[in-house]
Amino acid sequence: MTHFDTALSQHVQRTDTGRLRHLITLDGLTRNEITALLDLAQFYVRKPHELPARDQSLAGHTVANLFFEPSTRTRVSFELAAQRLGAYVVNLDMQTSSRVKGETVLDTLYTLQAMHADVLVMRDAEPGLPAQVAPFVASHVSILNAGEAHVSHPTQGLLDALTIRQHKPDFNNLSILIVGDLMHSRVARSTWRALNTLGIGEVRIAGPEHLLPPAHEFKGAIRHTDINKAIQDVDVVMALRIQKERMQQAHIPDDSGYCREFGLTPERMKLAKPDAIVMHPAPMNRGVEITDDVADGKQSVIQQQVTNGVAVRMAVLATIARGAHGQ
Repeated sequence: MTHFDTALSQHVQRTDTGRLRHLITLDGLTRNEITALLDLAQFYVRKPHELPARDQSLAGHTVANLFFEPSTRTRVSFELAAQRLGAYVVNLDMQTSSRVKGETVLDTLYTLQAMHADVLVMRDAEPGLPAQVAPFVASHVSILNAGEAHVSHPTQGLLDALTIRQHKPDFNNLSILIVGDLMHSRVARSTWRALNTLGIGEVRIAGPEHLLPPAHEFKGAIRHTDINKAIQDVDVVMALRIQKERMQQAHIPDDSGYCREFGLTPERMKLAKPDAIVMHPAPMNRGVEITDDVADGKQSVIQQQVTNGVAVRMAVLATIARGAHGQ
């Protein structure tokens, strides 16, 4: 399975009545649907000194995390989100699973649903995999995409939108810059989809020419190869990690040279609006796409993104559980 089809992803994630049963992509979600997910996530948000939100939306359900690629924030936040909604949680160590013995992904999913797993959270390097397996799972089982190759990372797109909305609620008049390795970024694609659907005023993208996406992607975004021009007077700056694991050796930029040309530094941030916020999906390459002073500075909302990740995944799990059972 190597081909991915956006239309297929949109189609298979809904029930016959149009409810969301899986979350594979943000493509095809309406503005009202995304807003409802953000509103529910905001309901689950708590301040750092407060006890986390809890309810029993998933009481009796079992959530299995299947991460075929490394993850810290996404895997742990899905685990915490499910637990705080009353679910049982199983984390599979895919490096010691039967997949390394040659078992297919579908057989792994069949095994888990035979053990009464209700929600299967998947991260995989193969594009199109979540949409291709979703039609084959039992009717009570939901697939959640926790990161699909370079294609999609829907819950990250939602948490980015939530973080921006908390600081800059007037989306129509915002200017946002996404800078870095957009070519290989599933985060950028899902965040762009969320922002575009929510009616963001202006999106700019910037990076080395060979790390910008093809011309048919990010339609409507203003493309730059000069970050000093791109960052002028923006309200939000999102830096992306250089994804060396998805590049050929010849295309990997020199760390110091990249920071000099495209890194977020205090001097460069002075070109943005004084109240601009700084975001990064993490993990960060400090001193490459972002310096310590910016990552840990007053304009940074990077840790708030992490906090929002749990709330967003609680909202998605609760919503999907209702959709899967026609509630």
